[in-house]
Amino acid sequence: MIAAIANGIVRVARVGHRRQTWLSVGGLVLTLVVATAYLLAGALRVTPFASSYQVTVELPESGGLLPNQDVALRGVRIGRVESLQITDKGVNAVATITSRVKIPASSVVHVSALSPAGEQYINFEAESDAGPYLHDRSVIALDRATVPLSLAQLLGDADGMLAQVDPRKIELIKKELSLSKEGPQKLAAIVDGGTLLLSTLDSVLPETTRIIKTSRVVLTLAADKNAGLAAATVDLNRTLAGVARMQGGYRRLTEQAPHTLSAVDSLFADNSDTMVQLLGSMATTSQLLYLRVPALNALFPDYRGSALDAVASIMHDHGLWATADLYPRYACDYGTPSHPPSSADYPEPFTYTYCRDDDPGVLIRGAKNAPRPGGDDTAGPPPGADLGRRTDPTPRGRYTIPTPYGGPVLPIEPPH
Repeated sequence: MIAAIANGIVRVARVGHRRQTWLSVGGLVLTLVVATAYLLAGALRVTPFASSYQVTVELPESGGLLPNQDVALRGVRIGRVESLQITDKGVNAVATITSRVKIPASSVVHVSALSPAGEQYINFEAESDAGPYLHDRSVIALDRATVPLSLAQLLGDADGMLAQVDPRKIELIKKELSLSKEGPQKLAAIVDGGTLLLSTLDSVLPETTRIIKTSRVVLTLAADKNAGLAAATVDLNRTLAGVARMQGGYRRLTEQAPHTLSAVDSLFADNSDTMVQLLGSMATTSQLLYLRVPALNALFPDYRGSALDAVASIMHDHGLWATADLYPRYACDYGTPSHPPSSADYPEPFTYTYCRDDDPGVLIRGAKNAPRPGGDDTAGPPPGADLGRRTDPTPRGRYTIPTPYGGPVLPIEPPH
């Protein structure tokens, strides 16, 4: 069997040797076909048999985008740019996308670059994979598409920043960095710090932009108040100069204050027992005053107004105006036992309250002088009546307001 296989191989080799020209031509043709297919499918990414659909993206400008560049979904290639069309609003980019990829219609579009050298591409970014999805002839509106910052705009915006840079300060920084061997390391640390700062600001770019826009208003207001700030600076300089002249007094205060505070501390320590008794007495006094707060409020009502206002009201028309009542007020003596007005109870009224003054010029219209029938002696108390007798207690019912004793318990034990 081995001999048969070996004989077959020899015959094939002889046939190939006799037709080596045709075999060489066939090999070259096969290599050409494979290379062409690789260039079309791999390098040029030509897929003539793949299904696709077209989406139009409205852009304010091309942003360096060219036809036949990539279209990606979150960085993954899904198609290519078919053409660019100039319109009144900007540029329309027609993108051809593979049909097997579904892109949400709410996606936003960015024209991004693979490197600083260019290589722009269209990148779709969606917050979720939920529908509806883009279809053939869909249009991405201008407000949902952004392009990268152009080099001309970047240089124009940087012109204002560079105008604020002082070349003398830059020269001074370079001179300071060149004074020691650690200059390159210091410069590298500065650059690394700046890179870290920019990367941090880039991660919070919306907040950073908002802060810059807000601070513009504050800085504009501060610029409008330059004169006031200059005056405030001068006044503050004078104040600090006055404080500097008083350093001796401050130092003397700090030197003497510990001794004074120590003496005060010793005073409290030596009189701690007396202080405790004093605080106890003050607590008792406070409780008594607290119970009398309603009476004090009634004694000094707030509806009367200020005494100064009352005094000022009598001064007008170049003089002092006042009203006086010179008629003496008569006070009648009823002959009943006297009751201290400071008593906190609510006693019943006296039964017999007749004025004992017989002067006909007093109480002319009073009950004592009222006309009576003959034999009526009710103008005075009955003979032998007890003038200290009080009326019967008021009957208590469901609507009776209780009037308990409101004073302290007597007798009060004096303090020891």
